[in-house]
Amino acid sequence: MRVTCSYQGKETAVGINKETILIGRPNGIEVPDLDLSPDIYVSRQHALLYLKHGAYWIKDIGSRFGTKVNGREIKHEGEWRLFPGDAVLLGGTTLWVDVPAQPPRGPLAPKSAEREAAAEVHILKAIDTGAATVVAGRKLTSEGERRLALLFELPMQFGAETELEALLQLIMKRVVEVIPGAKRGALLFCGHQPDSLLLKAYVSAEEPAVSETLARRALAERRGFIWRRQVEGDISRSVKQHHIETGMYAPLCWQDKALGVICVDTPEVGAVFAEDDLRFFMAVAQYAAVAVTNHQLQDDLRQNSRLLERLLTNFSPKIRAVLLERARRGRLQPGGDKSQVTILFCDIRNFTSRTAAMETGEVVDMLNDYFAALVQVIFQFDGTIDKFMGDAVLAVFGSPEPDARQQEKAVRAALAMQAAMVEVNRERAARGEVTCEVGIGVHCGEVLHGFIGAPERLEFTVIGVAVNRASRYCHSARDGEILISPEVYQQVFKIVQAEKTVISPKEGDLTAFRVTGPKE
Repeated sequence: MRVTCSYQGKETAVGINKETILIGRPNGIEVPDLDLSPDIYVSRQHALLYLKHGAYWIKDIGSRFGTKVNGREIKHEGEWRLFPGDAVLLGGTTLWVDVPAQPPRGPLAPKSAEREAAAEVHILKAIDTGAATVVAGRKLTSEGERRLALLFELPMQFGAETELEALLQLIMKRVVEVIPGAKRGALLFCGHQPDSLLLKAYVSAEEPAVSETLARRALAERRGFIWRRQVEGDISRSVKQHHIETGMYAPLCWQDKALGVICVDTPEVGAVFAEDDLRFFMAVAQYAAVAVTNHQLQDDLRQNSRLLERLLTNFSPKIRAVLLERARRGRLQPGGDKSQVTILFCDIRNFTSRTAAMETGEVVDMLNDYFAALVQVIFQFDGTIDKFMGDAVLAVFGSPEPDARQQEKAVRAALAMQAAMVEVNRERAARGEVTCEVGIGVHCGEVLHGFIGAPERLEFTVIGVAVNRASRYCHSARDGEILISPEVYQQVFKIVQAEKTVISPKEGDLTAFRVTGPKE
């Protein structure tokens, strides 16, 4: 079987002595019969080409970008019969199969009337070969057609790149390939510092050839231009150093924002870029600006998604919905508030001694059992997890959203947490596993609370004396106990039964109330 392949203006004829040919690219394990590397838009296993009942057939086998015959997509059509002159497009490569004008007689697979019509009429189709178009199997090779083909091709190629650096290098490579006379090219981004330009991609046999003077001119004027050394002379040291005879410079702009500059040049004396070259170059620059902007937006969305995913695991569903809405409006920014919140500390008692003889996996499983139950209760009462500290949990009520019932919710959460511990212990004891108790302390007071850090690494936290005070009450609580401060008790005395007591942390005696249960 003889097949002619055309990719980026280069044709290759291949003869394969097989009745069934796998078309694609190597995957590290299997090498296809017809290797269409380096076309990255051809799938590893793209299509099958085979001889059956005396006729030639092609079938797409689940490729990413599909397979077209004379411009018609056949990815979901099953097997498709080929006729003399049919042009098959896979990714960016066009194939012509040497199909005999009069195929041998024999039974043929059924064809619909629609396929018969498609076999007789060759559709006008722009193809990605560097030769631009095919009409009835005949290749057209004019300069305008090649440029038109590239403009059709660029959006698909740009959209397939997920890495920005690879995208920028692809842009430069394709631009230098298609502009006659262009020997070198470079793409620069505007840096964060004023007037700074960062080299992001270039095509050159040696070091990159860039005139920053001309690049800044393109940015300042917001237009593309052709520069000729014979006309303007050596305007900068880089022009002389890199032997830039003529070049084209165009700004990368999107919605009045300058992203950078793209340029091509040649060191050949007497070379000239025409106005048609500049118009085409400006069109490519616009495509590139859109592609870069889209990539940056996608990257921002991915970063924001990761940030929100990490942040929102600490919040109850109710508060999570509020924060998502705030983020959607762009209001989830670094910053804190100073106001009264309620702090709940929960600590597993005698954790070190109880887990000394346990395997690491068993310890992790135990913490997961207890923390899963405790966190569910905290969220149930609109609490926020500030952090896990080994075998302890720090929760906040009344932040990041104000809550007039924060003290009540914190105490009710503490009671429900002790009840949840009883249930988890019952289940673990039934399995013959180690059980634990927790002590809980609750205090309220003014703290600094909110999202602290850089936009790309926000952390929710609370800072203040009240946090340390809540910790003191927690550490003084015995197994299964809840100790609350007088400041909390005066807010919840109507709903809980409590006994007044005194605790003695190292800072000195503190009045506390031991919660024994809810009032009816």
